[in-house]
Amino acid sequence: MLLPFLIVGGIGLVLLLISLVLGDVFDHFEIGDGALSGTALSVGLVVFGASGALVASMGLDLVWVYVLSIVLAAVAYVLCVLAIRNLSRSSDGVPASAVGLTGVATSDVSASGGEVSLDGPGELERRLAYSDEAIASGARVRVIEQAGSRVKIIAD
Repeated sequence: MLLPFLIVGGIGLVLLLISLVLGDVFDHFEIGDGALSGTALSVGLVVFGASGALVASMGLDLVWVYVLSIVLAAVAYVLCVLAIRNLSRSSDGVPASAVGLTGVATSDVSASGGEVSLDGPGELERRLAYSDEAIASGARVRVIEQAGSRVKIIAD
């Protein structure tokens, strides 16, 4: 009687771990303003499995075990979708461009990489950087391109 709940809860747990490590499974689908979320689906499945196992151990009829588990899973899913939607709307979502900022090379920088510390509001302590020419540690630099958090620099 507990096996279906344990299986569904286990699947939910695996999907939740995948969502946490790799990102939301359904992140690229724009369905219902974020109504389909891999993280929320995973949470719903875990709640279904856990609540089903708990309610089944109370000795209720199997029909009521499924009804209560489905209701609790649906509530958990909706709450998770609302929380994710609220969090995604509250973040600015658009990172500030570092192009044009100056700073100091904190390590030797070459085409294969290095690190810089940039002078700018809200800047990270250090950024990964690369350059077409070798730049020695301690040299003043200027950002000419940005790819994610990595920047391409030239000697200033």
